[in-house]
Amino acid sequence: MTSNSIIKIGDNELDEIIILINDYSGYDFSDYSKQSLQRRVQRYIDVNKISDFKQLLQDLINDSAMVNNLIEELTVNVTEIFRDPSFFASIRNELVSQLNNLPVIKIWHAGCSTGEEVYSMAILLKEYNLLDKSIIYATDINQTVLDVAKSGKYNLDSFKENENNYRESGGNKNLSDYYTVLNGEVLMNDELKSKIIFSTHNLVSDNAFNQFDLIICRNVLIYFNKSLQDKVLQLFYNSLTKKGMLAIGSKETLLFSPIESKMQVINAKWKTWKKKV
Repeated sequence: MTSNSIIKIGDNELDEIIILINDYSGYDFSDYSKQSLQRRVQRYIDVNKISDFKQLLQDLINDSAMVNNLIEELTVNVTEIFRDPSFFASIRNELVSQLNNLPVIKIWHAGCSTGEEVYSMAILLKEYNLLDKSIIYATDINQTVLDVAKSGKYNLDSFKENENNYRESGGNKNLSDYYTVLNGEVLMNDELKSKIIFSTHNLVSDNAFNQFDLIICRNVLIYFNKSLQDKVLQLFYNSLTKKGMLAIGSKETLLFSPIESKMQVINAKWKTWKKKV
């Protein structure tokens, strides 16, 4: 909270907002980390210079666009092409050989945000001649970021800034081989887009919808409380094929989760795991 904030969001105020969002949108944030939500609601209030809490609640009730804007603030959407290059290098070095043996490769990117990491995976698969036999499911709770991901259009400057990510991940071509530039925007190649299915999916309430050889969900679980983390990890386990693999964020863990004993570590630093049975 900034020192000049007019409204201070405490536990009671946060609970009221969570209930209102659930009532008017169906999104249930009750098992998200309260500390994280509090920071993000406070930021929304500070940025929009909101001075009356009761009026804020009334405005949210009357304005669905405002509810959607607040939901976008609460759902974290930080990503970039080949984010954490060493993570993608570990996929090249440790996971590709196992994917190569499969007749069809099914991958789920859960919490895909605006899609840069999904396209990163498609590029990686292309470089190992695995893209043709792959299907990538990319899901998120937020329809706005999914629309960006599905369009495959990105800011050219941001791609140029992250060009080194691709090379540091082990890429040996030019990142520009995988997109065209149109009107100052990056447009991902149709070949990559054709192998990706974008869809809304709510990790809080939705069930398993397929069996996957690899599930990637990075830096999402840290925003959930322990009970929701365990629920989602069980969902991922149920969604894995025999000996399917799971990749989570570097600050996330399977320790003390209900699936810990059923998974074996592939890479402890980059939190990749393999289903034992």
